[in-house]
Amino acid sequence: MTADTTPELTPEQLAEIERKFDPETAFRPTGRTLGIIVTSVLVAMSVYHFYASGFGLVRELLHRGIHLSFVLGLVFILFGIRKTDPAMPPRAWYRFDGVPLVDIALALLAVGAALYLPLLPPAALAQRVGNPSPADIFMGSALLVLTLEATRRSVGPTLPIIGLLFIAFAYFGPWMPGALKHGGSSWLGIINHLYMTNQGIYGIAIGVMAQYVFLFILFGVLATRIGLGQLFIDLAMVIAGRYSGGPAKVAIFSSAFMGTISGSSIANTVTTGALTIPAMKRVGYPAHFSAAVEATASTGGQITPPILGAAAFIMVEYLEIPLRDVLAAALFPALLHYFGIFIMVHLEAKKLGLRGLRAEELPKMGVVLKDHWLSLIPLVILVYLILSGKTPDFAAVYGIIACLVVGFLNPTHRLSIKDLWEGLASGAKNTLAVGAAAATVGVVVGVVTLTGVGFRLGYVVVQTATDIGTMLSSLPVLGYFAVTQWALFTSLILIAIACIIMGAGIPTTATYIILVAVAAPALAQLQVEPLVAHFFVFYYGVLADITPPVALAAYAAAGIAGSNPFKTGNTAFRLGIAKALVPFVFVYSPALLLVADGFTWWAFTVTLIGAMLGIASLGVAFSGFLFSKLKTWERWWVALVSFLFIAPGLLTMGLGIALMLPVLVIQIGRRNKAMQAV
Repeated sequence: MTADTTPELTPEQLAEIERKFDPETAFRPTGRTLGIIVTSVLVAMSVYHFYASGFGLVRELLHRGIHLSFVLGLVFILFGIRKTDPAMPPRAWYRFDGVPLVDIALALLAVGAALYLPLLPPAALAQRVGNPSPADIFMGSALLVLTLEATRRSVGPTLPIIGLLFIAFAYFGPWMPGALKHGGSSWLGIINHLYMTNQGIYGIAIGVMAQYVFLFILFGVLATRIGLGQLFIDLAMVIAGRYSGGPAKVAIFSSAFMGTISGSSIANTVTTGALTIPAMKRVGYPAHFSAAVEATASTGGQITPPILGAAAFIMVEYLEIPLRDVLAAALFPALLHYFGIFIMVHLEAKKLGLRGLRAEELPKMGVVLKDHWLSLIPLVILVYLILSGKTPDFAAVYGIIACLVVGFLNPTHRLSIKDLWEGLASGAKNTLAVGAAAATVGVVVGVVTLTGVGFRLGYVVVQTATDIGTMLSSLPVLGYFAVTQWALFTSLILIAIACIIMGAGIPTTATYIILVAVAAPALAQLQVEPLVAHFFVFYYGVLADITPPVALAAYAAAGIAGSNPFKTGNTAFRLGIAKALVPFVFVYSPALLLVADGFTWWAFTVTLIGAMLGIASLGVAFSGFLFSKLKTWERWWVALVSFLFIAPGLLTMGLGIALMLPVLVIQIGRRNKAMQAV
């Protein structure tokens, strides 16, 4: 097999790939004057959030309003009305430094509408809730429309369309069919609920973004700039690079490490994939497989503690549990995700006979630690403070302070004032799209609380699942399971499909918040613990990043590898099959989440071993290789037996091992025969 000679992409080309596949980074260029103004505002946004969360005492509503005003104002400046804003004369009368004057006007109106309500005296605001003035209605209507448009520009059309459908549902309630019918609400009532209360735009979603997520994104940017990202990549090279198919294993480890500070699948793909994808191709992996490995590993960043995208902080607010409990629950499901990828990558390398990296291609452990060990200090401080029970914002503030101290003292990756300025601006810039999405999610959640649609849809899901369960339990073979068991399984399937479909068009956190409003009531009726229900929805929302036809992380990786995007997406989904199975494991055996009710070490151990055996078996079935190439009937047999391992219990595990033995004996015999022939 000839070595791949494809030239590695430049930073500019990588940035263009990220911009193409990640609408959240599709910023439009501005002229010099406006660029200086925008950068200054971005830096001010970072400084404000750092001060307000760490040292200031800002009223909750005012803090959320200031955050929202920054977000919406900057979105209208930095995102065009179309994804690719056509080139126009920057000095035309209708533009200022390349930005249309109408967008500047919309930005100013958005800032005013976002700050109008929070700046009212609390006593006056309390009197107007339920009886908004004409000015309140105008400002609320303006903010609602501008929020939907800002989300469309920065995230895409899917989430705003969902928001509009929910608003229509609230307004046209009397005409809704069946269980969805309700009394309806006037426009005044809708604006009053979505704008004047903390149940809508100014609700939990935007509050979490303002209080926690902004700081953690800023921490991730600064930690990367002081060398933590490079340390992770170098450590992954040292740990896994020398083994068979080494670059692919490097991709897994580096993405797992990067996931601790990055909550974006596409950003993680581009950052680590720039190094690992060309290396995988050089040692002989096919281009589509190289891209799929990187994309699948990178999506793990959203489920890897301590950041988990933004979902961890939403769970803290919804479930009212400490962040350390959420992170503990996320730990082993994330490890199982990477374990599944590792098994398939290893088997693929053995099947293709691929080499590892040579000694001269690998960094030296001593040099890596000598150059970068200081950059670990901020992450250690962050994790220690979280585990010691401190609030997330407290931990993030001191993590950021540690980044600055290390950055200014570290001789290897020393921060300059310019680096700090750019880091503060970049951190704020990375929060704009997710901030706009959070505001629109607030609209959806507000309609849910206004109309009770969550319980209505939950009822529909459970009723549908129960009907299907009744039909299945009446069949001769399937009747072994009770109707309630089939109802739970069918509900999980329906919710999983809904998560993947919605996640294909909107950010993971938005998918998670919206579907929790529907799935949580449904699963609660089926006696599923809230923590388990939240994690189930979250995992399937993340899976959309590698699920065709809209697998954005896979498509971004395909852009780096020069492979077929759809083929890459299909391969990525196969590699990420563990992520599709693990949620079912912890629904049926919540002990895997460590902090779930009824946890025992015995149940956890049995569940973990069973899950690992099941995931490994599925890896063998999908790869078609164990000690030698599997025949078709062997692959199907192993795939079917793997589900016995995933089902919790010693009995099913023992049965699975017994049924797997014939294939193992055949494989060992076939390998020995091949070795004797050689």
